Amino acid sequence: MTAPAPQKPPRKSGFAHFLAAASYSAGGLRRLSRESAFRQEAAFGALALAGLALWGASGLALIGLAGLILLLIAVEALNTALEVLVDHLSPGWSQFAKDAKDLGSLAVVCVLGLIGLYVLGVLIWG
Repeated sequence: MTAPAPQKPPRKSGFAHFLAAASYSAGGLRRLSRESAFRQEAAFGALALAGLALWGASGLALIGLAGLILLLIAVEALNTALEVLVDHLSPGWSQFAKDAKDLGSLAVVCVLGLIGLYVLGVLIWG
């Protein structure tokens, strides 16, 4: 005899929905924190923010960099989700899995490049 399929929980609304969404996001952050790439990017972001602050960058420039760091974290989270799905669908090597992972990595590198250009621009033009 097979176990019954798990029941889908009822949809939440109002403040309960907000709390549930916050809980899911916290779970995502816990999962993402297990990735060394995320930890390295978070450290890089903190150092870049501290470096610009010590350089005397404006508050607006620091807010811009903080926004780009949040974008990097979002793209890294999506890249990690893609890798988790691909690893589940293709436990062995496959060209589609390699392509999907390479494209996810490219997205992260593009945001890292954007951050690098932004920091360079702030350093040069203030």
